[in-house]
Amino acid sequence: MTEKTGKLSQLEQSLEQLEAVVANLESGELSLEQALKEFERGVKLTRQCQTTLKEAEQKVELLLKSGADAEPEPFESAGED
Repeated sequence: MTEKTGKLSQLEQSLEQLEAVVANLESGELSLEQALKEFERGVKLTRQCQTTLKEAEQKVELLLKSGADAEPEPFESAGED
């Protein structure tokens, strides 16, 4: 699996988990403590998604600024070691 596919898969997984969190919260069957934990999990997932999307946006901006003849270059995000 390539890094791009891994990132996309990670984003898709995070979105699916976020949808599950929303469904759990909307069900009204959780205790207050459980609802708060799910809400916190949802916030973390949202931040992960935002970070991944921001990185993708930065890559697109770099490609657009480089022009049609630009060669692809590796992009290191702040979160990578």
